[in-house]
Amino acid sequence: MGARYLSLDDPDFNRHFTEFEFTAYRLESLQRYDVTYERDEFRRFLAGESRGEFPGIGAWVRTVREAVNAGKRVHRVHVVQEPLSDYVRFECGWAYEHTVAAGEDVRVIPLARENWPAGLPRYDYWLFDSTVLVEMHYDAVGTFQHAELVDDPRKVVRANYWRDLAVTKAVPYRDYAARLDRRPFEVV
Repeated sequence: MGARYLSLDDPDFNRHFTEFEFTAYRLESLQRYDVTYERDEFRRFLAGESRGEFPGIGAWVRTVREAVNAGKRVHRVHVVQEPLSDYVRFECGWAYEHTVAAGEDVRVIPLARENWPAGLPRYDYWLFDSTVLVEMHYDAVGTFQHAELVDDPRKVVRANYWRDLAVTKAVPYRDYAARLDRRPFEVV
């Protein structure tokens, strides 16, 4: 393994998001993430308060907008299990709504809670320019533990395969949100 990043604020980790040339891709597999920059807003969401652009998502929106304006592609696929968790509803309405508007291509693979898409891993990663793989590690409740730069070319190739498979199975976020009987970001 290569470098290990112990914080999402690590400048070396964040360089990947400004130095990639063509594509940045994320596979999300968790139904709950517990990251410090979202905690206050997630509590507000659960309390039924109105949606806004919060500091954590604001920085990401700027990163996405700058990349897209430079002709780069930022995209992700999130495997979401239905019924949606409170966190996924929050992520859809308070994050994806902003990032999609900024140009991020967010896609969703919806499925029943007991199922998982054949051939896809149950872990998160970033893949930059199809050559730089950063595995994201979280604990059982979605708290970030560390990220790891992978230097094994076989794992990089496998991550490209998983990306391609996930994208073919996924639907664009806006199409998914429009299909729901209720907006995905309402607290139930």
